[in-house]
Amino acid sequence: MEHPQYEIPLKSLEQIYSSGEHLKVRIWFVGFMLFLVAVMFLPWTQNIKAKGNITTLYQEQRPQEIHSPIPGRIARWSVKEGDFVKKGDTLLQISEIKEDYLDPNLIDRTKQQVEAKKGTIQYYKQKAGTSDFQIQALNMSKKLKIDQLNNKLKQLDNKLTGERAELDAVTNEFELAKNQYERQQKMFEEGLVSQTQLQQRNLAFQNALAKRVMVDNKLAQTQQEVINTRIEQNSVEQEYAEKVSKASGDRFQSMSNIASGEGEVAKLENQVTNYTIRNNMYVILAPQDGQVVQAKKAGIGEILKDGERVAIIVPTRVHYAVEMFVRPVDLPLISIGQKVRFMFDGFPAIVFSGWPENSYGTFGGKILSYENTISPNGMFRVLVEEDNTDKSWPAQLKLGTGAQGIALLKDVPVWYELWRNINGFPPDYYNLKEEQSKTSDKTKNK
Repeated sequence: MEHPQYEIPLKSLEQIYSSGEHLKVRIWFVGFMLFLVAVMFLPWTQNIKAKGNITTLYQEQRPQEIHSPIPGRIARWSVKEGDFVKKGDTLLQISEIKEDYLDPNLIDRTKQQVEAKKGTIQYYKQKAGTSDFQIQALNMSKKLKIDQLNNKLKQLDNKLTGERAELDAVTNEFELAKNQYERQQKMFEEGLVSQTQLQQRNLAFQNALAKRVMVDNKLAQTQQEVINTRIEQNSVEQEYAEKVSKASGDRFQSMSNIASGEGEVAKLENQVTNYTIRNNMYVILAPQDGQVVQAKKAGIGEILKDGERVAIIVPTRVHYAVEMFVRPVDLPLISIGQKVRFMFDGFPAIVFSGWPENSYGTFGGKILSYENTISPNGMFRVLVEEDNTDKSWPAQLKLGTGAQGIALLKDVPVWYELWRNINGFPPDYYNLKEEQSKTSDKTKNK
């Protein structure tokens, strides 16, 4: 027997569970699995993520410290922090504090010393010229004196020749008189001649002897004059050698004083130049266009040390780049010219890690260089410049702004990337030249 009160609930149960109808869960499951398999074969771009900050490619475009070239006291500030300056604008003026440079007329007085020393050098040059003239006069006088003595020696030689000839004549005459006297004496002994005749021969012999002795003495006297003349000649040589040596000594002393004076002049002129350059250092100028920041000294009258920092100037014209740091394990995957995507601090971005080309708010770059030595933070520094083939970097970028980089590697299927991460394998080594070659081949085939 049926109960009418139970009929309504059974009909509700049939409507709720669709009793008797074919279910679609299997179709949805199969479709999802096919979609998942299709996703597994989609291309996935392997990448390396690294943090960095904005810098510049050129050293002269980086923030530059302004130092005081000399010690001094701040006399006047011409700028304040935050001011923009042009190259050559005055930043501040300092005054001297070292006692060696306090004289306001230091340069003029040093120039006067230079002129005085030059006058002294001119005096010594004239003295050296006088010594040269004196040496020339002494040499000329010596030559004349020696020539005079040589002429005297020639005269004495001629006189000796004549006296030797005269001596030979009187010697012959003496020998003849002697021979005659001896024969006369022999004849007197034999009684052939008288005594008077013997005495006459004896007188002639004595006269010949006396004449011979006189000529011999005369010859000896002439020979003595020759010796005296030669001695006088040596004495003249010695005398004039001493005079020339003394004059040469005076000349060399003058030349030494000239050399010393020229050295002192050069030293004084160097001091004048140094003083002039130092005077130009009292005004510290801006080395390039930029903004003045971080002024270290404040007020007037503060003392600056040699080489102490005064302020920092940030250049206004900067060719930006990014320095990012990669782990040592990722360094082999980095190559010159490799593409990098950046997210800059302060600029919104939507990033798809495996599909960086479809990301929004990222900017392109390419690796310019990397260091072969590890940094103090335990990573390797990589320098990335702007990619001119991509959209330009924001003009609002400033030095030091943070950046997150994604270095693009090889395109692989999604399943391969999942398998690599599950097994903890590193990304595939990326060869830029091979990838560029493949890309160019594909372009040619198209």
